[in-house]
Amino acid sequence: RPACAMDWQVLTRELSLYLESQVRVGLFGSGVGLSLVLGFGVAYACYYLSSIAKKPQLVASNDRFCRFLEEYCPVVTETYYPTIWCWEGRVQTLLRPFITSRPQVQYRNELIKTADGGQISLDWFDNNDSLYYPDASARPTVLLLPGLTGTSKESYILHMIHQSEMLGYRCVVFNNRGIAGEDLLTPRTYCAANTEDLEAVIHHVHSLHPSAPFMAAGVSMGGMLLLNYLGKTGRDTPLMAAAIFSAGWNVFESVESLEKPLNWLLFNYYLTTCLQSYISRNLKQEVLESIVKTVRLLNSDPNQPFSMKILGWLGIHLFLDHRVNAVGCKPLFLCGWHFIEGYGLNFFPPFLAIPVETAKQNANVALVLTSCGGHIGFLEGIWPRKCTYMDRVFKQFVQAVFEHGNKIFSM
Repeated sequence: RPACAMDWQVLTRELSLYLESQVRVGLFGSGVGLSLVLGFGVAYACYYLSSIAKKPQLVASNDRFCRFLEEYCPVVTETYYPTIWCWEGRVQTLLRPFITSRPQVQYRNELIKTADGGQISLDWFDNNDSLYYPDASARPTVLLLPGLTGTSKESYILHMIHQSEMLGYRCVVFNNRGIAGEDLLTPRTYCAANTEDLEAVIHHVHSLHPSAPFMAAGVSMGGMLLLNYLGKTGRDTPLMAAAIFSAGWNVFESVESLEKPLNWLLFNYYLTTCLQSYISRNLKQEVLESIVKTVRLLNSDPNQPFSMKILGWLGIHLFLDHRVNAVGCKPLFLCGWHFIEGYGLNFFPPFLAIPVETAKQNANVALVLTSCGGHIGFLEGIWPRKCTYMDRVFKQFVQAVFEHGNKIFSM
């Protein structure tokens, strides 16, 4: 080889070794790199503590209800520290199903018939080993309503049951028609505005355990359905109270938010795929023929939506704020929102759709608004695998209702 080529290789190797040694010495030996890391860490910690970790906003017009929550459900007044590396709403929503654990729950399934020939699947967790309530007739019961296409196998439902198990309570999960592997026997499906199936389930559960304290908790669409039921029945309900998490207050604003390009890619496409799978799984020949006949009979009004024809109801109760005024029992709502440059950003229930002013007019209602947290995503801790902020709110509120319910009814 030419001498110049050999000299160039030697020079290159020596330069590489020199640079590597200087980088190691310069960044770590001299402390410059460590200082940068520490500086960035301190700056991020200051930003997190000043702008991210905040106490939730508790909205309630009834001072006695507020004091009740502060005493027996103190989590709603404590600072919520979202996961430090995962506090943004979309990220929490996306990661929650993959990060959180799935507690083992053994269900007892029950199928009940509806007046129109349909069937509803209920998954019971009887908690017969309860030490606090060995008498099944007096054991408190929590009815759980999952979200859109959700079932009793959802991780957030399993965690609610796990929390209830530790307190000695019984749980029953309401699976909508055609969900959880059960066949859809009628052309009628389900939606958040039609409460007839939920009314049948609540009546059935209460009739089985009439002496047991009874309340419900709904998540996402399950919360919307529960709120519609509470607004429709008022005080004429066997439920002592209700917990509602991440409800879509205004369907049209929520849909508009989901249709934005990023939200459509991250969330709406998945939701649409789940609904398509639900339709494909249940679209049997006899059900399809019944749907066609029903649409033909009701096709005199082309402006009437398909869902109204199939579900058999005459009004679309998609604005839930008007339901809040009619609620008769004591519900607690947990909503997460983001406040950036003066605008609330939460893609499922946009912050501007949350009926804060309406809630202030009903003494039975309390809203808990966290500064962070996505849709059903209220992760906290360094590695949020087990208990979330939502789980803690659920546990404390349910315990407060069942163990101090006499103070609620006296309000």
